[in-house]
Amino acid sequence: MPVQYSGVIEEHLAVRNACGLFDVSHMGEIEISGDGAIDFVQLIMTNDVERITDGQCQYTLLCYENGGVVDDTIVYRYNIDRYLFVVNASNADKVFAWMNKVQEKEAIPDVTIENLSNNYAQIALQGPKALEVIKPLLDIDPNEVKHFHFHLGLINDDIEVLISRTGYTGEDGFEIYMEPADATAVWNALMEAGKNYGILPIGLGARDTLRLEMGYPLYGHELSEKLTPIEAGLGKYVKFNKDFLGSEVLKKQVEEGVSKTLVGLKMIDAGIPRADYEIQSNGKKAGWVTSGTSSPSLKVGIGMGFIEPSLKALGTEVDVMIRNRAAKAQVVKLPIYSKK
Repeated sequence: MPVQYSGVIEEHLAVRNACGLFDVSHMGEIEISGDGAIDFVQLIMTNDVERITDGQCQYTLLCYENGGVVDDTIVYRYNIDRYLFVVNASNADKVFAWMNKVQEKEAIPDVTIENLSNNYAQIALQGPKALEVIKPLLDIDPNEVKHFHFHLGLINDDIEVLISRTGYTGEDGFEIYMEPADATAVWNALMEAGKNYGILPIGLGARDTLRLEMGYPLYGHELSEKLTPIEAGLGKYVKFNKDFLGSEVLKKQVEEGVSKTLVGLKMIDAGIPRADYEIQSNGKKAGWVTSGTSSPSLKVGIGMGFIEPSLKALGTEVDVMIRNRAAKAQVVKLPIYSKK
């Protein structure tokens, strides 16, 4: 996946206004199966997979016992005995090794953990025209694939795929999983079907600007082994009705509060907040920027960062240190961009 094809701004606006196609085959896929799969899955994830039914997907986090994040992931529930975790590319081997280490320690009976990343290619179709583009290619009406659900079926009459409706852009869209040998045919079919709708191939640059406008976290920036879901404002994906790795630490953070919290930032002064820039309040360090960009939709510098909780109120003004210059920014609600 290149940084850009035709240009970050053009690609970004194509996804916001029409549709774009992402080759995200670099993502990892790890399957957990067996009679003990449900118990193992509930132990390693912060969300509650029993809240969804077969054929649904769920966003969740995987945490170490200290509450730090191993990875954030979407889990696909085939049935009570089979689950597919889609993990970040750079974390796939680490997550697989961590899962096996947990299983070695817990020894939950009848659990099989398989790293199937090389068995899958993945293409994401995103944008308001995505449904119209994929409709003539899919074996069912794509309207039947509800948000955070998936379907096992056919594209182009003969290519077996798993298709889900989640996404990382804030737009409607679909993720298509297939055997790597079929990826080129699926890509070409989607590009052909989308040519009258303004479809463009999309690179890593626009993927980042799109997710930043929506306030979606990226591992290594807003999440890490040293940052917890509670600090990152992802408490709604942490369910304390069950025990899971890290639950005691996270529950304590909820009860006692945290020393830093993730916020959205919009620049008042000229400038772009970049990762690791210092955030100051009244001339003193108050946090740091985790991600930042110039928003193609809003035409202003935006970002996310961790700051002291006393400064998290919407509208609070802080300074982002850009090349040793204090540039004013405002704490804003996530997502930063909204069509409404």
